[in-house]
Formats: sequence, structure tokens, C-alpha cells
Amino acid sequence: MKIDINKISGKTSGKKITLSDKIFSIEPNDHAIYLDVKSYLANQRQGNSKVKGRSEIVGSTRKIKKQKGTGTARAGSIKSPLFKGGGQIFGPQPREYKNKINRKVKDLARKSALSHKIKDKSVVILENFDLKSPKTKDYVSILSNFSIENKKSLLLTSESNKNIVLSTNNLKNAIVKKVDDINTYDIVNADSVLFVEDSIKKLNEILK
Repeated sequence: MKIDINKISGKTSGKKITLSDKIFSIEPNDHAIYLDVKSYLANQRQGNSKVKGRSEIVGSTRKIKKQKGTGTARAGSIKSPLFKGGGQIFGPQPREYKNKINRKVKDLARKSALSHKIKDKSVVILENFDLKSPKTKDYVSILSNFSIENKKSLLLTSESNKNIVLSTNNLKNAIVKKVDDINTYDIVNADSVLFVEDSIKKLNEILK
């Protein structure tokens, strides 16, 4: 499959690049996408929520009232979950949320997500470019040239570019990543996926 390479001005450069059919033209597997996104989101969770049980509460163990004759239920400790400041019943405890999936499923999910994007005409290939200095305004200008400044965008580069990364720090809907870090969630979550020309070669090596 051949696709136009665009200048950052939004106009075509007159050149085309060949995209691998094994990556961009497969029959998408939505279940693989679901499994990979689910795994990615689970792995982002810290799992450090915790409350104190009655054995961890600092307080007196003195019986707070006599056993009988009060007309109310018996109570043996101020640390009981029934009293304010007492321990929690079945509260959250630190746990591991990590969820691993097979590497082949992960690759299939990324290929499926990219195939969806190419069908939706949401993939843009850009000529190699650099920003002279980190300016949010300059990066927004590039996005506006493709009418996606108000949409979620994912830019994938072959190497880390400090100026481009810093230019997007204040943009909530713009993400810049090295193509080595490509993941299904970012692809699916973005309205448009932009590749810098050099990153396609690396992508072919990652998703063989």
C-alpha cells in the first residue's frame, strides 16, 4: 500500500511511501485490541489503596461499657468497625493489578488498531522535520494545517526529539512518542496517528 508523504505545511511533498500490508492491511482482530487495551490500563494501576483494619487501629482495648443492663448492644472495643474511628470492614488492601498477555496477541492488537486507522483515513505520514525551539504555538500550527488541532493526535518519531516533546507538554490532546513505545491504547485513543517518515522503517522492524 502506498500513501502520500506530507509536508508539515499540510501540502503533499509529491513523494509516496510504501506501508507494509502485514501491518496496515490485515483483517482487524477486535478481541485482540480489547485484551491489549485491558492489559495496558490494568498495568497503569498502582494498587496501593489501603485502609486500616481493627487490629491496626491505635486505641485502648478497655471494654467501653458493661456487658449488660445498658439497653444497647454489647461492645468490647472502641476499635470496632461499628464506631467512628474504628477499623474498616473488607476495605481495599495493596494488590498487584498487572496483567500480561502473549507477545503475538500484543503485536496482532497493534496491527489491528493501525489497520482500523488506515481504513478510517486517520493516518498521516510527515516528512522528517525538526523544530528550532520548543514552542507550543509552532506544533499547534502543524496540527492546524491538517485540521486536527482540536482532536486527539499521536505523533510517532524514530528518535526522541526534545523540542517536539517539550512543544506538546501543554497540549492535553497531543501525544508524542518514539515508535519503539507504540501501544494499542494510544493508537485507539487517538483520532489521528501521525508518523514521521523515518519511523515507518522502525515500525516494520518492530511489527514484522
